[in-house]
Amino acid sequence: MKTALCLLAFLSLFLSQTMGDDLVLVDSGEARTKVYLRPDAPPFTRAAAMEFIEYLEKATDARFELIRVAPFTLPEKGIWLGFQPMVKEAFPKLDLELQHPEEILLAANENHLVIAGRDRWDPDNLVVQGIDEKIEGRQQEYGTVNAIYSFLQDHLGIRWFWPGELGEDVPKARRLAIQPFTHRYHPTILGRGGIFNYSQLSNKGYGKSQLWTRRQRLQLCSMEIGGGHGFGEWWEKYHQTEPDIFALQPDGTRSGHPSPRNAKLCQSNPRIVQLWLKDVAHQLEEDPNQSVFNASPNDGWSSGHCVCENCRAWDHPDGEPRLMHWHHYREERPALSDRHVTFANRLAEALEQRYPGKGYQVMMLSYGHSRPRPIAARSAENVIMFSVANFLGRTGLVDRGSTWGTTHRDQFRAWGEVSHHVMWRPNTGSPAGWQQGLPDLSVQQTIKDFQFIAEHHCRGIYIDAVWEHWANLGPQYYMMAQLGWDPKCDAEAVLKDYYQRAFGKAADDIRNYYETFEKARMKWVQKKEYQTSLLEFPELYDDKLLEKAQKHLKEASKVIAGDSSNNSPFAKRVAFVQAGFEWTRKLTQVIDHMSGYWANPDPGTANRVRTLWKEMEQIPIDHPYSINWGPLRPTTPRMLGLHPDHPNPKWKIKKDKKAPNDLDQN
Repeated sequence: MKTALCLLAFLSLFLSQTMGDDLVLVDSGEARTKVYLRPDAPPFTRAAAMEFIEYLEKATDARFELIRVAPFTLPEKGIWLGFQPMVKEAFPKLDLELQHPEEILLAANENHLVIAGRDRWDPDNLVVQGIDEKIEGRQQEYGTVNAIYSFLQDHLGIRWFWPGELGEDVPKARRLAIQPFTHRYHPTILGRGGIFNYSQLSNKGYGKSQLWTRRQRLQLCSMEIGGGHGFGEWWEKYHQTEPDIFALQPDGTRSGHPSPRNAKLCQSNPRIVQLWLKDVAHQLEEDPNQSVFNASPNDGWSSGHCVCENCRAWDHPDGEPRLMHWHHYREERPALSDRHVTFANRLAEALEQRYPGKGYQVMMLSYGHSRPRPIAARSAENVIMFSVANFLGRTGLVDRGSTWGTTHRDQFRAWGEVSHHVMWRPNTGSPAGWQQGLPDLSVQQTIKDFQFIAEHHCRGIYIDAVWEHWANLGPQYYMMAQLGWDPKCDAEAVLKDYYQRAFGKAADDIRNYYETFEKARMKWVQKKEYQTSLLEFPELYDDKLLEKAQKHLKEASKVIAGDSSNNSPFAKRVAFVQAGFEWTRKLTQVIDHMSGYWANPDPGTANRVRTLWKEMEQIPIDHPYSINWGPLRPTTPRMLGLHPDHPNPKWKIKKDKKAPNDLDQN
């Protein structure tokens, strides 16, 4: 049964009239208790405690004192952040045992409030090297941090609709009282940082939403996972000294086809186990807290797989026939699922023998020719299967490598039936401008997708990639975050709360605006499947669709302009959404202008496009977080060829065609 409301469940406890046994935290703007933080709290818990104080004060105008020294005797009243010796005295009848990973416990009686969760950390290894920078405060579990953010959202009513001050909403209350309650929760999706992978811990690539992602209880999770391939550096490291570890090709060579970074291994060669364990040891030197180790074959999923007798013996003859490629040769052979599971199991056994009792796990992608479920092989307890099932927002999409016509969703379901641990690692592509900052919305479908994976034993999500374009994809991102923490939440209640709290009287108009794009996008993607092209986007975002969407924005602006009852940020938020619309309109014009430009360069067209680009660059400056400019500069791969000064060498010019759209994008 669904949770009644994942955001509003206990808000009434705090804003209701007090009763005799209520815990009064604030009265007439004065704090009636102090906040106690365990003295040895690690860095992220300390930071969250400071935010807790900050938002209590924003909500009530009261000033709270944070105590980081353990009291000798139990105070009359207290707010306790994290488990401390006094918590047992404050709650003598409360079961303080946490049985599940990342479990949180929020409880209040007439005198005390505890906000705590299951925490695990190594005091000697709090500082480790992360993806792009050092992490100061690495933990194995961040239960108390996520409990604090849960309290602020679910119980104090704080909202962070999108990053930045404009996306924040803090209800005001001069009196704050809590009726006694107990609330326990533990997330089932333990690997959540990869949902917004550019803003996961220590990733400083295109990410702009690190703090927002943390507040949504995604970034600080107990299963930090990547989504890539495991042996990209091995050809360079070993092809001269260890040539036999690489895949045997049909021509008898071990050439590393199709390329050095995509070279495949001879997975049955026992020498690989020794070299892989050497890599594991090096990774543990860099980060002693790491617990998941990649063993996934390199990319180029259709090419170069080993044909030696031992590797082929791991394939099951009843596996789905798949078309495989080698140098100047192709052949249909059984799917590689049984082979890859067997390889992962071999490494998993060696990992446990080398590091007994550590709980280390092996990551193996189910990707390309290993997307079908295995016929006979079953992954070991310490193997995590990462299903690269690309059904996010495209539920009926058929795997184009499948000869049986199997959908990606069915493949995920099948792996969930035969695996101890399955993770979802969808490639998003750019079916309707997802990468280019266009309103590529699939909110209702995404709700179903997240609920589906949770029902089929999903333990983690890594999405490639969420580009953080908030003005055009805000409802999508917000819904993904809420479902990542609690897939069973009442999604419709979350959406209603999002629109009402963020846009006030303009809520219905703004929702209609976004859903206008969403409905058109869903029809477009169903028709196009894999065949969408950047140069085709003006076909979707045509004048008719833009005019229809713009009407809803105009109505929203009119409603807000006529509302003189408050000085709320609603008008600024409508303008924020309007900035996303302007990006869509201008980018569509750019694509239209440039679709035939390179076949017949025209100075007038070039100048018009340069002007549009200057206007587009100004949008994220005037409206921070509306569009993430970093990945959308005209020199980036996904935008290359859309600026007259930056041609795309991958576009082929077909001068013999007279049609205006005479470019093919590879």
